[in-house]
Amino acid sequence: MAATSSASVEAIPIGVRLKTDVEYRPNRPSPYRARVRWWDSEKKARKSLSAAMGSEDEAQEWLAGLVEAAEAGITPTLATMPLSDYGNANMELALRGLELKTRDPYLAGWKLRVVPALGHLPVRMITNGAVDRTVQNWIADEQSRSTVKNTIAVLVRVMEQAVRDNVIKINPARVTGWQRLYRQAEDELRNPRALALPDWGALIQLADALVAASHGEFQGWGSVVLFAACTAARIGEVSGCRVGDVDTANWIWTVRRQTTPAPGGLVDKGTKGKRARQVPIIEEIRPLVAQRILAAGPDPDARLFTGPRGGRISTAVLRDATHWDDVVNKLGYEHLRRHDLRHTGLTWFADAGVPVHVLRKIAGHGSLTTTQRYLHPDVRQITAAGAALTAHLGMLRAPRTLPSPIAVAR
Repeated sequence: MAATSSASVEAIPIGVRLKTDVEYRPNRPSPYRARVRWWDSEKKARKSLSAAMGSEDEAQEWLAGLVEAAEAGITPTLATMPLSDYGNANMELALRGLELKTRDPYLAGWKLRVVPALGHLPVRMITNGAVDRTVQNWIADEQSRSTVKNTIAVLVRVMEQAVRDNVIKINPARVTGWQRLYRQAEDELRNPRALALPDWGALIQLADALVAASHGEFQGWGSVVLFAACTAARIGEVSGCRVGDVDTANWIWTVRRQTTPAPGGLVDKGTKGKRARQVPIIEEIRPLVAQRILAAGPDPDARLFTGPRGGRISTAVLRDATHWDDVVNKLGYEHLRRHDLRHTGLTWFADAGVPVHVLRKIAGHGSLTTTQRYLHPDVRQITAAGAALTAHLGMLRAPRTLPSPIAVAR
């Protein structure tokens, strides 16, 4: 029989009496069901809300948050409402006073960036840290400065409305320093080579250290890191790779999709450039890829790389599971991010002499200028080019030999 503990909350200022209980249901992944019930005096109906938790402490903490919200006059439904639902319901209030020409970019930022990144989270669970990391991801994805600015602005307005509604006490979206981060990202994009790991040994050392730092020393994290660096791919693209995307006859990976955050979790969508591209799989990682294909089974739609429980991977999942920040600090790569594995691969391809037009196809860059930033300027070649131009100009400046007067007379 399921065990149940319960408690009642009295004297709620808005006249709502909450009754809470935690029920233990064995043989379930999240065996503790936390439930809150109350009487809606406006609709003359009894309502309830429940959530499954992994431990009793988590269940009690969830209930305590709803009790605290009720004491502030917030119903459990509003206290647990996802940001996407709250923003859509209150957008007109949040954007009041804005000119029409400003509303469009704000609404685009909300739909295309805020909702996919944060929309699945309850408003009360959105923290300064979550907003900071999200803004950094927008910057890392090379969104323009005005796009980031407009996206932050609409998030700030929605969260400010939540403050006015007493859903939250402080607006967590009022981030500072993002302009500095953007300038830093621009500097890095001008010289992406500076972000690359120096050599193969450094990559192996990083992969091994991340595996050692992960729970259960999951070898799959090392495989993801090696594959991402050697194919110059984004982590989301690695997560989106399926068995059928890999041609083992020619050892070519056709990049067709990427895994990105969306309301309710991670989803697969097209690549950033909206076009499929082909990437070579070098000999060093072919045994790794063959092993992953064998483990995935015959289904061509099976994912080549997954987490330890078979879930989809994101850059945040990789960071948290491997304690990335601590590991790279210990190795002396304090500023190394997951996206820098892509910078590493492109830099190595460029140093190997891959022609720039081919490198552009491998990278999936829309602009050749972006690809050219990975090319290493060989000092000797530049010096030789200058000497050749000097010699050429010297020949043009040399006085022409005129015929002698005697020769003219003849």
